[in-house]
Amino acid sequence: MAWRDAKASSVRLVLFMTSIILGIAAVVAIQLLSDTMQANIKLQSKNLMGADYIIDTRQNPTERAQAIIDSLQPDAKEVNFASMIAFPKNNGTKLVQVRGIEGGFPFYGSMDTKPIEASSNYQSKGGALVDATLMLQFGINLGDSIKVGKVTLPIVGILKSIPGNTAVSTSIAPPVVIPYQFIDATELIQFGSRKEYQFFYKASDILDLNALEDRIEPMLEAESADLDTHTSTSRRLGRRFNNVVRFLNLAAFIALLLGCIGIASSVHVYIKEKLKAIAVLKCLGASRKQSFLIYLIQISGIGILGGLIGSIIGIGIQLLFPFILESFLPFELQVSLTPTPIIIGILLGFLMSVLFALLPLLNTWYVSPLKVLRVSEEAEQPRTVRTLIFAAILVFLFLFSLWLLRDLEYALAFVGGALVAFLILALTARFFMKLVRRFFPRSWRFTTRQGLLNLYRPNNQTVVLILAIGLGTFLIGNLYFTKDILLAKTEVGQTAENANLIILDIQSHQRDEVLKQLNDRQLPIMDDIPLVTMRLHKIKDRLVNEIKQDTARKVRRWILNHEFRTTYRANMIDSEELLKGEWVEKADPGTTIPISISDGFASDARLELGDTVIFNVQGVLMETTVASIRKVDWGRVQLNFNIVFPRGVLEDAPQFNVFTTAAANEKVSADFQRDLVAALPGATIIDLRQVFTIVEDILDKVSWVINFMAIFSIITGLFVLIASVRTSKYQRIKESVLLRTIGATNKQILKITILEYLFLGLLGSIMGVLLALFSSFGLGLFLFQEPFVPSAIPFVVFVPGITLLVLVIGLSNIRSVLSSSPLEVLRREV
Repeated sequence: MAWRDAKASSVRLVLFMTSIILGIAAVVAIQLLSDTMQANIKLQSKNLMGADYIIDTRQNPTERAQAIIDSLQPDAKEVNFASMIAFPKNNGTKLVQVRGIEGGFPFYGSMDTKPIEASSNYQSKGGALVDATLMLQFGINLGDSIKVGKVTLPIVGILKSIPGNTAVSTSIAPPVVIPYQFIDATELIQFGSRKEYQFFYKASDILDLNALEDRIEPMLEAESADLDTHTSTSRRLGRRFNNVVRFLNLAAFIALLLGCIGIASSVHVYIKEKLKAIAVLKCLGASRKQSFLIYLIQISGIGILGGLIGSIIGIGIQLLFPFILESFLPFELQVSLTPTPIIIGILLGFLMSVLFALLPLLNTWYVSPLKVLRVSEEAEQPRTVRTLIFAAILVFLFLFSLWLLRDLEYALAFVGGALVAFLILALTARFFMKLVRRFFPRSWRFTTRQGLLNLYRPNNQTVVLILAIGLGTFLIGNLYFTKDILLAKTEVGQTAENANLIILDIQSHQRDEVLKQLNDRQLPIMDDIPLVTMRLHKIKDRLVNEIKQDTARKVRRWILNHEFRTTYRANMIDSEELLKGEWVEKADPGTTIPISISDGFASDARLELGDTVIFNVQGVLMETTVASIRKVDWGRVQLNFNIVFPRGVLEDAPQFNVFTTAAANEKVSADFQRDLVAALPGATIIDLRQVFTIVEDILDKVSWVINFMAIFSIITGLFVLIASVRTSKYQRIKESVLLRTIGATNKQILKITILEYLFLGLLGSIMGVLLALFSSFGLGLFLFQEPFVPSAIPFVVFVPGITLLVLVIGLSNIRSVLSSSPLEVLRREV
């Protein structure tokens, strides 16, 4: 009976199935991605690092740290730093990541070079390996030379890839590998240079790396060094990508949630039409159990089939991920299929269809045989049964979101937020239905009355349609508004007021040369900022080394190990806001020095106003007290500082300067960089034009990935919308036929339909955009901490666009009524 009835209602059941398929496809694709990435990270962790473990430090190793490093007998070592390099062939200059390597690194994976042998003989030949894109950009060939600081080396190989680099990082500072033996001769390692020393180890298979890390890491941490094993790196990388997968899981969950609405909507209408047939079956002797099982089997079968099709689509999408994520992963993604997400997809299809169809399905249990005789006879379900079903649905949604997000608070917040959105839309729909019913002018024309009164007549779909339309619009609008917030944080106008060149690492004796170069080219000196490096020696009454040994410490680790670059000035800048205390412009060196710290630094160091902090300024201890706490806008493309000293204290300390200026065009910028690097090889210049281009490219890729994943939810929402509106066809079609029978013209029926669906589309889309507006405002305020300026696009494009879509689908429902005789339509629909 279930099979026969399904064949007769195939069109409606296909629409029901589409609500399941896309939600399941999104979940399966993302779960397969998660499994694949975890498997790839675990298998390729050694290749990613190039060694079994690494010891690294951002300063010259202390005597004790060097003793630990030597006792473990490193197999290779490296020093890396950002620097400007020059190509004598065409006077080109570029900011790169110089990697000076000694030994046979990498031990795992490979350094991909052209020619292949260059990766193994560049050290013996005394040549450089230069990034392939960089060589193409500057028209450089093998055999040409490269100038790194004071040293000019031949280019012996084209570098395509090396462990430790990603496509994103190499876009900003491409790698250049040179033999370690030439580092001192470059004269680029000077006071204030940002550098990192790394020591690479290849361990035996029997060595327990976790035990080694537990034993050595605390000793190295006390010496401002760090040990990373390939296993800990893979765990850390896995956690980073877990956050990505967690975000994508939210998109999948929304898709599934919209699918659930579609199921409830479609089955509600479908079962309502079958109640009279079920009542007839009961008159003929069918039991409650039989009538219930007929449609339960039917819905279950469709759910399993939809889950299977969705799983197959999810597998197909999985094959696209290596191409989509190629620019973001530090390894080549090898696709692997596991049966678990596929089984989960089929089970989800079954559970979703049954659970969200259960409420309308129970009408088959409680419908009375009198339904055949009484037009108004309705199946009444006990309140206890309805409550239990709603509770089961909420538990299912919570458990599913908890399984996806792996976080109790996130799961509760997300389900709670979805429930609030449902309630707002449902209450809004009911409120407008009551308004129409109570205050509707009886003097209006027949077509207007008929169209609006359909909103609360029996068999109306007002609440379900507004839920589907509103949630679909909410999702699309929220995605658009959030994108605006994210892009606003990176927007920097290219005007004369904006610096587009930053000159770093200028020593005190080099200032005159920089000023001369700027003046010769009539470039404005927008900032001349002194920088003094220092480390924390004592926080309040505790030594930093003592705090490091405390396993129960509350001070964040980065505070204890970081080498701070601070400045001194008399005034705050535009990106700062005073939160607590008093800003001090000038101080005397003979007293306790009042300083200003950022709110983030204060929180991580557990500092309040009046607390004492002692800094080690290149061997000189300097006692300070917290005089003020500032809020710093780190999103601005300018130099901001955690710690700011007043004037009159640090002027005589060893320091270097940072200059910012604005070049009118790329030619002026390139000429200035070339001449300055020729005069001062150790200077580092960041061209913000290139950075902005790279950032824009990265944002475009990120936006593309987000939109690619969000398309599941959006398409599902549209299919739910189409399915929900289409199912209303079978309720309105008989009314339209009866209207034609008693004399209504096609024009009148058309007006009635247009008015009803126009109201539904407008109300649903406007409520969806307003919900998106409020949620995006909350995201901007609490998550991104960025003022939210809403775009008009969702109001002028999404609202009319979705309303038009609803209207078109609604009008397509009555096409057969307008083009055929009433008797023909009734026979065809039966």
